[in-house]
Amino acid sequence: MTDSVSGELEISGRNLAGSASGNLLTRCVRWLSQCNPYDLASCVSLAALVVIALWTFQDYAISNDEGVQHRYGELIIAYYKSGFTDLSLFKLDNLYLYGGLFDLLGLGLSYIIPVDQYELRHLLCALIGIGGVGAAAATARLIANPRAAFFTIVVLALCGSWYGAMYNHTKGIPLAAFMAGALYFLIRASRNLPTPRMRDVIGFGVMTGAALGIRSLSLLLIGYLALAVLINLPRPVIGHWHERARFAMRSALWFLPALVIAYLIMIAAWPWAALSPLNPVRGLLSFSEFHYHIRTILFGKVYEMADVPRAYVPTYIAIRLPLLTLGATLLSLVLIALPARLGGISGAPRRELGLIAFAAIFPVACQVVVEGPAFDGCRHFLFVFPPITILAGVGLSASIGALARLHRNVLIVWLAVVATCYTWTAGKLYHLHPYEYLYYNQLVGGLEGASRRFVTDYWVNSMPEAVEELHDFLDRTEPATAQTKPYRVAVCGERVSYEEYARPNLQWIKMYDWRLADFYIAPTHMNCDRILAGKVIAKVERMGVTIGVVKDRRRIREQEE
Repeated sequence: MTDSVSGELEISGRNLAGSASGNLLTRCVRWLSQCNPYDLASCVSLAALVVIALWTFQDYAISNDEGVQHRYGELIIAYYKSGFTDLSLFKLDNLYLYGGLFDLLGLGLSYIIPVDQYELRHLLCALIGIGGVGAAAATARLIANPRAAFFTIVVLALCGSWYGAMYNHTKGIPLAAFMAGALYFLIRASRNLPTPRMRDVIGFGVMTGAALGIRSLSLLLIGYLALAVLINLPRPVIGHWHERARFAMRSALWFLPALVIAYLIMIAAWPWAALSPLNPVRGLLSFSEFHYHIRTILFGKVYEMADVPRAYVPTYIAIRLPLLTLGATLLSLVLIALPARLGGISGAPRRELGLIAFAAIFPVACQVVVEGPAFDGCRHFLFVFPPITILAGVGLSASIGALARLHRNVLIVWLAVVATCYTWTAGKLYHLHPYEYLYYNQLVGGLEGASRRFVTDYWVNSMPEAVEELHDFLDRTEPATAQTKPYRVAVCGERVSYEEYARPNLQWIKMYDWRLADFYIAPTHMNCDRILAGKVIAKVERMGVTIGVVKDRRRIREQEE
């Protein structure tokens, strides 16, 4: 009888399990059927980006800044462990002017995850960058619709300057992603002014604090907050100005918790900011006074970073974005400017999209007006790319909606054009991998037209491939001594990046000893490959363009000696 009861219970359990799994499957099917197709496509796209990041993050080299940034994170930890007595972090070049949030996160994870510290930084940076893509999409969905959100993902993910930097630009990408998150929560909160929902206020505070924990430039978010309050003020009524003042005051008071949260996160990740309340502002102002002897290039002409022309940053943004993205962004700006009776956007969406447009344009306009220093193209302005792509996503969505009302065949043609353009861009990025940040649009003839006329491999991401080419050359030509005989190698790049990939017998030498080098590794960026003579034994190429070389200098060195 016991066996009979047990059997019945087992059968009953299987039935219940089957029923539960069936119900779960039914619910999933029902949810999928009710889900907006564009929302579903957005989720799939973001998931695909995560999978690609997990698959490819090891392909990216250590950038020029990563070694010193990692050291900065270690010194911040040493500062706290010593009870604020170890002041070494304030002596590490000018790193104290930056927050160390990303470096602290990377170091913290390295104690938990047994992965190479630099590869871990690349994965973390990529995931934060994908979070920035998601934040931009969420903002576009909030302002417009799910279709705009999907196109925002497409546009930002297929932006070479963003995707290519997403793995090892560990200041620019986190700053941009956190600022994009802050803008999302600011838009949400602005809809309920003067008493925004506290969860939106807290979200804005956390994202702003995280951005300030990277770089003081994110103080711009405080200005965006003030603008959000300003554009949402009640319409003026004669004799009732005090109502607008009360609205502004209540809004400011409700955002005080956000500012407190942001400040606490900032000083935890940025010790120098904690030494004086005005230090973040001093840090922001100090960037306009940077006058290092760093050179850059625009249209083939070389400039010192402090002497670049006013059009330097806007030009680089224009030639780095796909042409369709530029066109869609301009369309959004037109829709904001046009009156509603002429087809422009009206009401709250117009105000919100205007705020996004301000976030995209104002920082660049300031750089143009004050003629601030700049170098390496637009890498210091990556934080304007999410707002730009939000505008582009909304513009593409608006164009599809307008053409759908016009004629079905016209819509089909336009969708084919959009799909073709972005498929072509995706193909370009695929062929550039892992140097996607070398993408240039057809305004300058792509990478071929940009070579030696604009900045290219400034991070020297070609280092691993160049080192591997040198290994292969020695294995092929000198197999007996390839891994044992000491060779001196001059490198136009950072030592930490070179030594991460080179064999121990390939000795890195300092610049003043370059004339003694057996081999020379250099990118073609800024004609660095032409500094030392030698026989080219290997090239790093993409799309028929040489981006890095390896030279054998032994015969020339012997002649010089």
